[in-house]
Amino acid sequence: MRARVRVDTLSASPMAMKVYLQSLGCPKNLVDSETMLGLVARDGGEIVLDPAAADVVVVNTCGFIGDAKKESIEAILELGRLKEADPTKRLIVTGCLVQRYGAELQDSLPEVDAFLGTGDFDRLPQLLNKGGTGDATIYGGAAHLLPDLAIPRVRTGHFFSAYLKISEGCDHTCSFCIIPKIRGRHESRALDSVVAEASALVRDGVIELNLIGQDLTAYGRERRDGSSLAALLRELARIDGLRWIRLLYNYPRYVTDELLDTIAQEEKVCSYIDMPLQHISDRMLRAMRRERDGAAVRRLIDRMRQRVPGVAIRTSFIVGFPGESDADFAELLTFVKEAHFERVGVFCYSREEGTAAASLPGQLPERVKRHRFGLLMRAQANVAAAFNRRLVGSTQEVLVCGEDDQGRCYGRLFSQAPEIDGVVFLREQSPPGRIELTRITESGTYDLMGSLLSHGTVEDARSLPDVALKSDQRGAGL
Repeated sequence: MRARVRVDTLSASPMAMKVYLQSLGCPKNLVDSETMLGLVARDGGEIVLDPAAADVVVVNTCGFIGDAKKESIEAILELGRLKEADPTKRLIVTGCLVQRYGAELQDSLPEVDAFLGTGDFDRLPQLLNKGGTGDATIYGGAAHLLPDLAIPRVRTGHFFSAYLKISEGCDHTCSFCIIPKIRGRHESRALDSVVAEASALVRDGVIELNLIGQDLTAYGRERRDGSSLAALLRELARIDGLRWIRLLYNYPRYVTDELLDTIAQEEKVCSYIDMPLQHISDRMLRAMRRERDGAAVRRLIDRMRQRVPGVAIRTSFIVGFPGESDADFAELLTFVKEAHFERVGVFCYSREEGTAAASLPGQLPERVKRHRFGLLMRAQANVAAAFNRRLVGSTQEVLVCGEDDQGRCYGRLFSQAPEIDGVVFLREQSPPGRIELTRITESGTYDLMGSLLSHGTVEDARSLPDVALKSDQRGAGL
């Protein structure tokens, strides 16, 4: 995804170094990209949206799985061709791919002028000021760099919504995952730092915050100062002007009753929990080193739904893990059909060097992985379509996002996270950034159609007698 930069944040100095940045991978990577843009702007650089117009092109890469690595390499090569046409340009590569394969990249990509790892991207201004070209240098000493208000950030995308990174790194040892080796041990930001950034974002027009980290539920545990995800949510809920707070990337281990009760009780906290489960078979969970068995997963799901009535659960599963038998997959398929998750993502297992699973016996052929992927996705599509059908005729709060590339006005429910979930297409136009009461009129497998009941915020419409607001709908299947 190319970073979309708000024009009013750009430097306009005619003599400034012109910098183009392409951001790939997850929202956590996007926050790093926005920080790099902030550093460029702070030091007088000019951010441009056309790589051909740039003096320096930057690619912030993802190195998580095979497809992401391929996309990153293709992006580097594509931008490298610009440098072939104009040798005065410089090409800088940053991010997870560098942290994971720095030396190999240096040997295979001579067109790159410098490589910055995941914890060293604050060196970017130094490299911009260095000037000239020469042998590529690799900076990859630190595993991660925690956000801080002292480090500027240029937000991209919608003005009313932002990702808020509250921690970095991961202490889990899942056998399929390379992230702990790339991003390092888990480290939480100070609670005051997170709240301060959240307040600044709200003052800048943000009404929706999506909390991100490799493991949100571990937030604060290592600080030993009373910080926790539940405590953070309560503090964030006190910020005037903030409307929605959503939790992304929650590991199952630390989902406490206190956390669930906070989600249920704080109206600004969306009843939405993104919690990758990866599998349900005991055998597969052990092989994946997921710290839970299938029975514990089922109990956790039941506890979440009991303590947070109407919670929307998003999860993800891996198919084709080494040794996954027909029986293991059949158990997973049945579980997805019966658990009725509101949102599900499915990934084919990617054999990643440096992970414990890469050396496991029973590696499955790609055709088996793809077949199982299709079966699981079709099963979830039926669940998702049934869920959406139940919403037809109901009244929902919809955050208006603007128009898509076909000119259709759309928005999102609290149960629809940006970029990864479906949307609500609106029959009427409304300014982006407003939360509108909307009657759901049609449903598809993942998307909905709705008609606005008012052209004002929910506060403007609280006197309407025939609608139920979100706080009254938590037990109504949302």
